[in-house]
Amino acid sequence: MAALEFVVVLGCALLVSGALAHRLKVAAPVVQLAAGVLLGFVPALRGTELPPEVLLLVFLPVLLYWESVTTSLRGIRRDLRGIVLTGTLLVVVTAWAVAALAHALGLPWGPAWVLGAAVAPTDATAVGVVSRLLPRRNVTLLRAESLINDGTALVVYSLAVGVTAGSEHLGTAHVSGLVVLSYGGGIAVGVLVAWLGIRLRRLVRGLGEPMLDNLTIILIPFSAYLLAERAEASGVLAVVVCGLIMSQAGPSLGGAEARRQTTAFWSLAMYLLNGVLFVLVGLEAQAAVRGLSGTALTTALLTVAAASCALVVVRFLFLFAAVYTIRALDRRPRQRERRMGHRARVVSALAGFRGAVSLALALSVPYTLDSGGPFPDRDTIVFVTAGVVVTTLVVQALILPSVARWARLPHDTDTERELALARTTASRAALDALPAVAADLGTDPEVAERLRATYEIHLHTLRAAETVDTPDADTLVRHHEQETALRLALLEHKRSAVIGLRDARHIDDAVLQSVQAQLDVEEVRLAPTAEPE
Repeated sequence: MAALEFVVVLGCALLVSGALAHRLKVAAPVVQLAAGVLLGFVPALRGTELPPEVLLLVFLPVLLYWESVTTSLRGIRRDLRGIVLTGTLLVVVTAWAVAALAHALGLPWGPAWVLGAAVAPTDATAVGVVSRLLPRRNVTLLRAESLINDGTALVVYSLAVGVTAGSEHLGTAHVSGLVVLSYGGGIAVGVLVAWLGIRLRRLVRGLGEPMLDNLTIILIPFSAYLLAERAEASGVLAVVVCGLIMSQAGPSLGGAEARRQTTAFWSLAMYLLNGVLFVLVGLEAQAAVRGLSGTALTTALLTVAAASCALVVVRFLFLFAAVYTIRALDRRPRQRERRMGHRARVVSALAGFRGAVSLALALSVPYTLDSGGPFPDRDTIVFVTAGVVVTTLVVQALILPSVARWARLPHDTDTERELALARTTASRAALDALPAVAADLGTDPEVAERLRATYEIHLHTLRAAETVDTPDADTLVRHHEQETALRLALLEHKRSAVIGLRDARHIDDAVLQSVQAQLDVEEVRLAPTAEPE
């Protein structure tokens, strides 16, 4: 099938599967996988193959960078020790457990380790499935763990693929050197690219072109990944480190228009790349089934069940063992303040979803060895990885809400409190600066006074929202909500009136688009904001 036709088919598959997932109240990745399996029955699509290296270079930098930029660095610092343990040691233990099970079920050690490395890392994007169920600290821990464990899994994966293909050899000194180069080089490259990216964005911002600023942002993760891979370091760690640094510097670098474009672009890109990965894996899994004999398919299904159980059991045991070990070694009062209850830990043990990164690693397994022969059991690796991803998403997502209710996790009020603090402080700063700024700009006193009154009302409303238990505060908040709803409703009448002018040929399409853009900005400003994850 031609490339353009394939792109159109993928787009239609994402559109239909997204609509069905919304209608059936099912996780979108599950429907996307099913769509890929159905597409596998189309004869023209059966021979579709993407170069394995392209999958890693195109998908991973984008997925990991945006998750890094939107992950709380403060939360990572607070629980760094636990995150490092789950992001490194847990990955190796999990890969070993899955590899041992797969080998016991008949898979050679090389492909077994490739499979173990592919399904070992949790997925940052899949954490969104449970983000509404858990307090912010738990979600931050899961997302941070998934960012770090991707780098560890890729080291294990590269070794397993290299040894199986014949390009690597195992040895203590050799493996140690690879690990040091992977982690040290990846971190160094991430810091370097972030430093260069910050300076480049400052130069670009001086030009006043939001498009160029966003082009710079797009180039940053790919540059970090590519430069690290050229240095034989971890491209994953380079992207993650670069993203975390940019998350701190980014808010002061770009303008409002550039940030709006960035959010819109990355939101769409993340949805498309995740969806395409799930469709492609469904397509490859269907092809893998055709390549497996009856006995091999039965063994693959058993491996899916065994690996899915092993992921949960190993994660559960590791989390509890690591906690008791830390408590035995660190008795400081400060450490006791960080402790979580056992129920919260059970929820975290069940929240280890697998997703896009595992799929990208499975699809990136080469088709041939260095000798020219076929890579052993590639079809089994792809099929089992897809099965494990579906199992963790479906089974754990069905069980987790009940477990979260059983855990009775405390309601997270930190986000609401900090959001109120930020808004109040911003309004207070504007009020304090208003007289001096108005004088510098030569603003008429009437205009400055009118704006001051508006800010005062807004500040009173914010304060009232924090003390809504009093009658006056309740009335003030209700009036603010009613005014916002009224403004939003009137915007629709404004749009209709302007479109009517265009339809009557009194104004040009360009004028309509300009006015509509202004109305859209006002609607976004007035609309209730989504609760942060």
